[in-house]
Amino acid sequence: MVATRGSQEPVRVLIVDDDPAFRRSLTAALIASASIPARILEAASLAEAVAFAQAGGLAAAAVSLDLGGGADTVASLRRAGLSGPVVATSARGSVAIAVEAIRAGADDFIVKPFRPDDLARRLYARLGEATMRAPMIAPAAEREADSDFEGFQGFIGGSPAMRSVYDQIARVAPSKASVFVTGESGTGKELCAEALHFCSGRSHAPFIAINCSAIPRELMESEIFGHVKGAFTGAHEERPGAAELAHGGTLFLDEICEMDLALQAKLLRFAQTGTVRRVGDTRLRHIDVRFVCATNREPAREIEAGRFREDLFYRLHVLPLHLPTLRERTGDVTLLARAFLARFAGEEGRAFAGFTAEAEAALEAHPWPGNVRELQNIIRRVVVLHDGEFVTADMLALPGAATHEAARDTGPLPRRASPPIDPYWRQEQRIIEAALEAFGGNTQKAASALEISPSTIYRKRQAWTQARGTA
Repeated sequence: MVATRGSQEPVRVLIVDDDPAFRRSLTAALIASASIPARILEAASLAEAVAFAQAGGLAAAAVSLDLGGGADTVASLRRAGLSGPVVATSARGSVAIAVEAIRAGADDFIVKPFRPDDLARRLYARLGEATMRAPMIAPAAEREADSDFEGFQGFIGGSPAMRSVYDQIARVAPSKASVFVTGESGTGKELCAEALHFCSGRSHAPFIAINCSAIPRELMESEIFGHVKGAFTGAHEERPGAAELAHGGTLFLDEICEMDLALQAKLLRFAQTGTVRRVGDTRLRHIDVRFVCATNREPAREIEAGRFREDLFYRLHVLPLHLPTLRERTGDVTLLARAFLARFAGEEGRAFAGFTAEAEAALEAHPWPGNVRELQNIIRRVVVLHDGEFVTADMLALPGAATHEAARDTGPLPRRASPPIDPYWRQEQRIIEAALEAFGGNTQKAASALEISPSTIYRKRQAWTQARGTA
């Protein structure tokens, strides 16, 4: 939760969506992650939303473009008197729709499906910037004296490691120089990029994120630089890329070490000249963006292996920022777990009030190889699968943790015949294919569930296909 000081009157935040389950989950997320006092209102139609806006007093809104009016939904609310920040959402994730929404008056755009807490974080960042106009982080000496300090800009935690990160973000954010964020998977690199954006002088402009591992190689250039009509098969209309959409703001390139070498050369030219050329076009466009890049790999090894251009690395690696693992964040595990429990219990309608002392001790003792993402998934699983007032250690079922029954059994284990062991590649193939089947062949969702990059799945499947062809 973002630390705030002083008392404020609650601001009115409107959720506009025709899905009641979605409205409930987003309401719970807005309440759980509130950085400023807020009263959450809900509207199931544009007519209801306009009535709220005309009544006055609305500070911000999260608006679905899937109600039938598209981007005109945002424009209608603006005409009705809503002057505060608007985050538009849509299940149709094209760049064209995002452009229309921004032109209609939206301040940010997020594609469905998304985690409600992600939208809540973005909306509160916009709202806080618009209404408070106050520093986003207190000086280090003041924070040390504040025993209630638990987080910053969507981050949760007051450990020395995280306080150091907050200080770095506060110092780095106002600069125009590129930032290169490193850290293990699940440590919050995109959250860090958003914090840098909203604490900078560019917070009024778009924050555009591109996951370089989630987009097929042949489409990546168009996604970043855009294309003109007829540039390639399927290019039925002219459209800007992420670089143009981020003009004046921040372009976040996640998993940048996954980017194809040929495209790295074009990105280098963009970073050097500040100009882009859409695919199939001859016109150069001047673009002003602040680069924030991230990777969970070791850049030096990628450069040595020839997978990442050294000149591009030095162009982008101006201000380095490393995120600590959850294992290094002493005392933060319990804070995070409590926050996730409150959020997910609200979303799922459960009555959990906290953790037993034994459960909290188990959480603190776990090594957390998947970092915050692993912790988040475990707490959500507990909330979905169990009921009760307090979460127990048995409910957590942490990998490698002994159950009470096993802990009491001090006798020797019976000898069992060794099971047959398949080769590692065959076990890996089974796991990946099972994940793909579970998600109906959706590579991105399967990769997210397995906590690997989509490109890893593509490479593995290609290798298996070639192996079968030569067998």
